[in-house]
Order: sequence, then structure tokens, then C-alpha cells
Amino acid sequence: MKNKIRNLKNWDNKTWLSSLAYINSFNTFLLKKKKLNQNSQILDIGCGRGKIFGSISRKIKLINKPIGIDPIVHKDVDKSIDFRNEDIFKFFKTNQIKFDLIMIKQTLHFFNKDKRSKLIKVCKNNLKKNGVLIILSLNTLNNEIPCFKVMKQKLNKGLKRDSIMIKSTCKILKNYNIDKFIFKVSITKNKYIQMLRQRYISCLSNINKNQLNKGIKEIKEIYPNKILFNDILICIKYKN
Repeated sequence: MKNKIRNLKNWDNKTWLSSLAYINSFNTFLLKKKKLNQNSQILDIGCGRGKIFGSISRKIKLINKPIGIDPIVHKDVDKSIDFRNEDIFKFFKTNQIKFDLIMIKQTLHFFNKDKRSKLIKVCKNNLKKNGVLIILSLNTLNNEIPCFKVMKQKLNKGLKRDSIMIKSTCKILKNYNIDKFIFKVSITKNKYIQMLRQRYISCLSNINKNQLNKGIKEIKEIYPNKILFNDILICIKYKN
């Protein structure tokens, strides 16, 4: 699991996920789930470069920097977050802060079943009264992410596991709401091929070089020069 996470270092590296349009759209969605003010304490588990909460921090002018935890240290981490390169469970052992918002965005599937359950319960225990836990995962049905054949097979296999994960997560939370975040992506084929080469999504992490090159050839043949699709996330919201 650790190697898979460490190999996934380009998901927010000059992709639509790091674009200003995506971040603004996502934060508008997020702030409808939980109203924040200057005194709010927020935590991002699996924050990547921390661009999402960094943007929120500047927008709301947070007094306390958002805490972002990730196993990969990037040179270009957003300066508006308090970045922590540490194990999430070790963090919670010494943490003294209760949070208004905890977000786990496209990260929960990297944990095994027991650790997922433990993480969700720990997050619940570290929320303030009326604090909110937001868990986001790729849409499991009719996913529109552009794929070549082998990539699609691996993605679908992962999405089946994610579907089970989402159901078990909801059982743990009990009181929850489910919604979807939808972002309309417009990207050139050349840019998307570059993202594929950088293995921007976890289903590409175990694909060998020959499979990747063959897949890129498929993408070149199948897709137009401008690729349009909806990037859809399932959003589970729990309020303490």
C-alpha cells in the first residue's frame, strides 16, 4: 500500500485537479457542506500539495493554518497549510486539536479494511461539536475517466472495491448524507497523455511500461484532440 501511495505523486501536479477552476469549484461545493470562519480548524488527510485547503485558508483568512498530512513531500506544497509528513495514526495520538472540518479526499481506498474503520472512528472522535467529516471517492458507476483497455480493467476492479468500501463506511458513520461533486473537464489529448505517462491515477501504478505505451497508442486512436468528460466524486458527509 505504501509503495502505491508513494508512486502516486502526480495526481495534483499540473492537472485539472490543480487548476484554479477545479479548486474554486470544489471549494464552493465544500463550503456548502460546512460553513467556516476565521477561527475554524481544518484537516486534510492525503492533502497532496495542499492546494485545496491552502486556497480556502486564503479565502477565509484562517487564523490557524489548515493541517495537511501526506506521505509524499513535494517541493511546491502550498505555503498556506501546515504540512505534516507523518503517519496519520501517529498524528492523532499526539493531536490536541478538535476540528471543524476533516476531509479525506480520494485517499480512504489506500487503507485496508481494519485501518479504514479505525481512521473513520478516530476522525469522528476528533471533530468539534457540529464538526463535519467529508469523505470523497471516485464515482463507482458509469465512471467517465478516459481509459485504454488495460487501464479500464484495473479501474473497474478498483471501483468495485470502492463500492464495498463506501457501503462499509456508511455503516460505520450511520448518520450521513451522500452527494456528488461534478467537474466538467476539458483537456487536450496531448496533455492527457502526459498525465498518463506520469501515472496520475492509482490504477496506473502497477501497469508496466509496455502496457502504458500500448495504452497511449489506443488513446491517440480513440479520442479527439480535445477530450471532454465529467469528473465525478461521491461525497459522504457526517456531522458530529
